Amino acid sequence: MRFPVLAVLALGIATVAIAQTTPPAGAPWDYEGKHGELAWGKLDPAYKACSQGHEQSPIDIRGAKLNKTLQPIEFHYMAGPVTLENTGHTVVVHVDPGSYIVAGGVRYDLVQFHFHHPGEEAVKGKIPDMDIHLVHKSADGKLAVIAVRLIESITTPPNALLATLFPHLPTKVGETEKVADMVNPGGFLPADRGYWTYEGSLTAPPCTEGVRWFIFEQDMTISRDQLRAFGALYKINSRELQDAHGRRIEANE
Repeated sequence: MRFPVLAVLALGIATVAIAQTTPPAGAPWDYEGKHGELAWGKLDPAYKACSQGHEQSPIDIRGAKLNKTLQPIEFHYMAGPVTLENTGHTVVVHVDPGSYIVAGGVRYDLVQFHFHHPGEEAVKGKIPDMDIHLVHKSADGKLAVIAVRLIESITTPPNALLATLFPHLPTKVGETEKVADMVNPGGFLPADRGYWTYEGSLTAPPCTEGVRWFIFEQDMTISRDQLRAFGALYKINSRELQDAHGRRIEANE
C-alpha cells in the first residue's frame, strides 16, 4: 500500500515531540507523588538524563550575555485547523505541517505546542503564571523550543488565540477535540521578539538533552478566566528549576 508523500511526512513530523508530553508504555510518570520528578530518573533507564544530565531544563534566566551576532528568529507560521489532545500531563495542540522557524540559519518545523501551569521559565527567580512551549524539529532531528511566558492581567483583554482554543480544552485524559477555526500560532508571539537562548533539554521524561531553547524577553498576558480554565485541568504541570551547571545564557539584544 502506498501512502501519499505528504501524509508520510506529516506522520514523521508529528511523532517528534511525543516524548515531551507522553511517556513510553510501561513507564508512567507524573509531576507529583511517587512518580513525581524526584523519581523520574529511577522510573526507567531511558529517563536517566532526568537525574544525571548536566544540561537539564528549565533553568533560571539570569546573567545573560549579549551576543550581537545572534540573528532574529524568522517565523513562518501558517493558519490552519488544529487538534487539542489531553495527554494526562498537559494539553497538546497538534498542527498541520507547513509552519516553521529559521534560527541560526537552520529551519525547524513546528510540530506542536503545549502549556505549563505555572510556567517553567523563570527570569531572575520570577516564575510566570503559565507558559507556552512551541516545539520544532530540524531535518536532522534537532529540537528547538520557543517559550512564551504568560502573566495574568485583569486590565487587558483575554488573549485572542487562547480565546479560540480554550473553549475546546479536552477535559478527560486521552480525549481529543478538533478546532476547525483557522488558528495561527503567530498570535502567541510578542511584538518585541528579543530572546534569551541556551542549550537544554526536554522538561519532561525522557528529559532528552541537546534541545536549543529560545525564551522571549517580552511576556504576554492571559486573563484570569483563561488561567483558571487551564488550572482546573492541571493545577501543577511544570518541572522545578534545574541547576545551570555553568551554562552560558545569551541574549540577542
